[in-house]
Amino acid sequence: MKETTKKSAKETVLAFIKALNKEDFASGRKYIKDDMKFIGVLGTRDGGDVYIQDMSKMKMKYKINKAFENGNDICLYYELTMSGLNVPGFGLYHLKGGKIETITAIFDPRPILELKK
Repeated sequence: MKETTKKSAKETVLAFIKALNKEDFASGRKYIKDDMKFIGVLGTRDGGDVYIQDMSKMKMKYKINKAFENGNDICLYYELTMSGLNVPGFGLYHLKGGKIETITAIFDPRPILELKK
């Protein structure tokens, strides 16, 4: 009989970020709930498929500086690389049933918005 080990909330979130960094979006999708919600400074997304589609277009990279765990809540302090810019930020990940249910991302969007001018 094969033993399976349940990942902690922190391990789940870090595995999710690792999959995104590798642009392995199919694997990343496995860590989020179908009805997950993303709340960010530039908008919101409803649904795991919608979120992964957006992430596959943006192809952001995360450098994790610190991860904090409090039960089913994980807070990451990271540096995002997007559009050639490095932007510090925080993400709060809430898990339910072993999968990510909500992501709240906070960072200063001004450098990104300046690029779009």
